Amino acid sequence: MSPRNIAVIDIGKTNAKLVLVDASDLSEIAVVTRPNKVRPGPPWPHFDVDGHWAFLLDGLREFQMSHGIDAISITTHGACAALLDKQGDLAAPILDYEHSGPDDVVADYNTIRPPFSETGSPRLPGGLNIGAQLFWQFHRDPELQARTHRIVTYPQYWGAKLTGVAAMDVTSLGCHTDLWNPHKGAFSSLVEALGIAEKLPPVRKPSEVLGPILPAIAKHAGLPPSTPVYCGIHDSNASLLPYILGHDAPFSVVSSGTWVIVLSVGGKPVTLDPNLDTLINVTTRGTAAPSARFMGGREHDEATGGHYPTPSKGIVETVIEKRIMLMPAVVPETGPFKGQRPAWVGEEPPVRTAERGAAVGLYLALVTAECLANIGHLGPIFVEGPFVGNQLYLEMLAVAAGSDVHRAAGITGTSSGAALLATGPGKALQNNTTPVRVSVAKSALLEGYATEWQQKVRRRTL
Repeated sequence: MSPRNIAVIDIGKTNAKLVLVDASDLSEIAVVTRPNKVRPGPPWPHFDVDGHWAFLLDGLREFQMSHGIDAISITTHGACAALLDKQGDLAAPILDYEHSGPDDVVADYNTIRPPFSETGSPRLPGGLNIGAQLFWQFHRDPELQARTHRIVTYPQYWGAKLTGVAAMDVTSLGCHTDLWNPHKGAFSSLVEALGIAEKLPPVRKPSEVLGPILPAIAKHAGLPPSTPVYCGIHDSNASLLPYILGHDAPFSVVSSGTWVIVLSVGGKPVTLDPNLDTLINVTTRGTAAPSARFMGGREHDEATGGHYPTPSKGIVETVIEKRIMLMPAVVPETGPFKGQRPAWVGEEPPVRTAERGAAVGLYLALVTAECLANIGHLGPIFVEGPFVGNQLYLEMLAVAAGSDVHRAAGITGTSSGAALLATGPGKALQNNTTPVRVSVAKSALLEGYATEWQQKVRRRTL
């Protein structure tokens, strides 16, 4: 029987969530969250997986009591791997990919790292390449490699906790790990160079069932012992999946959160430039998808200073007419303007004001449009995640990218995409988005602002 209610474990970089999704229309029945706080160590900054696990088990029990659960699916952020010992426990804490430790051995790592032409994976700072994480962790703890029996990608860590079955999935491997060759659909040469080939479990499709939940978990949560757990998926690919199933190419999806991930399907052929933070992601079908990214959610929070009033029409017009502009990059380690430092043009608005919020929203849309151009975007743009609530961002994106922009129905697109793994294809998803309308007058104002912003950015890069 097809599942009715699907519990989705959704671990983002900022928050961990458990979402109950109605399989009939992919709506969210219930959501619980907890902050994804990083513990300082030792031996290195790491994720609080024990806290997450207790939170998830309690949430599963509550969802089962209140609504019933028929299946469990999983989605997580990328750039994360778990090293398991022979008992299936962690051989070491799961490294926070923002830790700079791997940079200490970057010269040695680069001697074995495959080229961008093989992996479509740019060299990124800290632990954003899983290969760099592993190289540094084995260097830091010489006994760790021997203790490690299995290496699993992050969605499958939670799958292993639930079922006892170790696996990897192609979308997580295709997320700038350095471990995957998307052109061949196979592991890259780095696997042999690191000496980890025998430690890698089978690579499965995200929609495969790993197995039923373990008896102890079934008892704790009150779930049927036969409850299936699906393999799982990288969160940006979870956002992409509904559109692959429901729309004809070409189109692009903007998945917003701590990271803004932009993926193009069926766009113009382009030569990706890793210096612009472009890369190749891998879809649930195993195909290559040109992608670009920047830390948009983090930039939003840092630049605005926190909560601010919704900008009124008058405030937006004032910001546009006075050309109050934020220049990139607020988080200079990522994005198409990597290495540049932020600066304000015009009078800098105070933090936590509507004026500053408006200027930051315009900035984020313009950076997103740059990302789209860099990956050969064509067709409509579908926006997922928290940025769907920022009307000014959506309007400027439509103008700057010269494309129709559609707002997703909910803000947790990753969860509905992960739920699709359990429902299978065939959902009519077109009605789950709303087109963004921009008046002719406002479009002209935004176009003038965008042109000037782009000119100023180009002059800064000369």
